Amino acid sequence: MAKIIDDKPRPTIKDRVNTTVDSVQGSQAWNSIFRPGSIFRKGYTDSPRNRSYVIMNSVLYHLHPVKVKRHAVKVSYTLCLGGLSFFLFILLTVTGIFLMFFYRPETTAAWNDIQNLQTSVTFGLLVRNMHRWGAHLMVLAVFLHMARVFYHGAYKPPREFNWVIGVILLTLTLLLSFTGYLLPWDQLALWAVAVGTNMMGYTPVFGQEVRFVLLGGAEIGSETLLRWYVLHVLFLPFVIVIFMAIHFWRVRKDGGISGPL
Repeated sequence: MAKIIDDKPRPTIKDRVNTTVDSVQGSQAWNSIFRPGSIFRKGYTDSPRNRSYVIMNSVLYHLHPVKVKRHAVKVSYTLCLGGLSFFLFILLTVTGIFLMFFYRPETTAAWNDIQNLQTSVTFGLLVRNMHRWGAHLMVLAVFLHMARVFYHGAYKPPREFNWVIGVILLTLTLLLSFTGYLLPWDQLALWAVAVGTNMMGYTPVFGQEVRFVLLGGAEIGSETLLRWYVLHVLFLPFVIVIFMAIHFWRVRKDGGISGPL
């Protein structure tokens, strides 16, 4: 019998890597993240057109739209929920900075600082209530904003990546609200943190490690208050600002406020 010989050369590791890269860059998920003209898109070439795309896709040029769709300016369409969420974030930032002048993240001083803020500081009670109710309203506004986007089908291509960013922003908003819950250092805050960290402790594989990091030890103590204070006033707001910038930029680049025409 004749022996069949395969003359095709076997693909090398480099060929397999290139095939995998081409497959990933040609997928819908990849193209939803990187817009046309990006150096990460498949088939990018260094040309004047693509170089201009890099500049035009910059977030700094799209904080305010050049034009908007007529239906998008109707209050009954968007209910201004996106802008309201951003306004509440600015309000929480301003009032939070005011509160930081009169608050110490120490277990022996936190509760007394809150009481002095409400009774001895000029406009202290007003600013604290603005911060507290603003946090509740921001959670509600972000949730309703995502509900509006969902029911109007604004998560569909090419906006699916921005929908993921919105889900991340909702999660960060909930975390921001929850981390501020511990700061008054009262019984309600202590039990809320105890329940929350115990739930995180049941996360598979690394649950106990996450609980230990959040508590700063085996039990709730002064390290817990300090860590949640840093998360609340520095880490989470910083991450939220980054994702909001990406969110606003993609709204502009993906065609503005979307929905049925």
